[in-house]
Amino acid sequence: MSFLEIVNVEKEFGPVKVLRGVNLSVDEHQVVCLIGASGCGKSTLLRCINGLEKIQGGEIRLMNDRVSGPGVDVNRLRRNVGIVFQSFNLFPHMSVLENVTLAPLKVLKADRAEAEAKAMALLKRIGLEAKATEYPDRLSGGQQQRVAIVRALAMEPKVMLLDEITSALDPELVSEVLNIVRDLAGQGMTMLLATHEMGFAKEVASKVCFLYEGVVHEEGPPAQIFGDPKQERTRAFLKRIIEAGRL
Repeated sequence: MSFLEIVNVEKEFGPVKVLRGVNLSVDEHQVVCLIGASGCGKSTLLRCINGLEKIQGGEIRLMNDRVSGPGVDVNRLRRNVGIVFQSFNLFPHMSVLENVTLAPLKVLKADRAEAEAKAMALLKRIGLEAKATEYPDRLSGGQQQRVAIVRALAMEPKVMLLDEITSALDPELVSEVLNIVRDLAGQGMTMLLATHEMGFAKEVASKVCFLYEGVVHEEGPPAQIFGDPKQERTRAFLKRIIEAGRL
C-alpha cells in the first residue's frame, strides 16, 4: 500500500463529472506532478484529497487510513495534508507572523512562544524573517506565496498539495517560489503538485501524471512522459506546450 492512495475517485459538480475514476498512488518522499489542460481535474483532485470537496465515488487513503467519505475527521486530515493555492489566501488583517502561527495556535493548541519561534525559523529559511511584522499587502506576490507555503509547513504536514502555486505570479517571481519547492523536495517532503511549469516538473518530479477528461491518462517518470510519451493525447498536449515555448 502506498503512502497516499487514490482509488477510483469520482467527483461531480451537478451534471458535470470532473473526476471519472482517478487512480493514483504516491509513495512517501515522492514528488508527483499533475499536468494537463485547464479543466482536466488537477485542482479538483487536490481539493478532494484535502477534504475541501466531497467525493461521490472511490476512496482516498493516507498511511493506510481512509480519509474520504462519512465519519472522517477533517481537522485531523488537514493537520496531515497541507495545501497551498495559487491565490495565496493570506489573511489581510494579520501580519506575516500571525498568518503563520494562527493554525498551530488554534488547531494544535501550541504554546505561543513555541509557535512563534518555529514560525520565525521557517521564515528565516525562506529569507523573510525581516517581514514578520509586515501585512500581506506590503509584500510582493512571490513573497506572499512563500509565506503561504510556510503557513502550511507550520502544521508539520505529512503531505503537501500545491495547486498551480505560480500561476498568479509575474514571471520574474516564479523562480523564488519554485526554489522553495525544490528545497522541500530535496528534504524529502511528500508532495503532489498541479502545475503548468513543465520544465520544473521535468526537473523535480519523481513521477508525472497526465490528466485528461478526469482520469490519469498516462503516468511515468519525467524522462518517459516528456521524452517518449506512449499515449496520443499526451503527445498532443506536450506538442502544444512545446509550440507555446513552455518546455
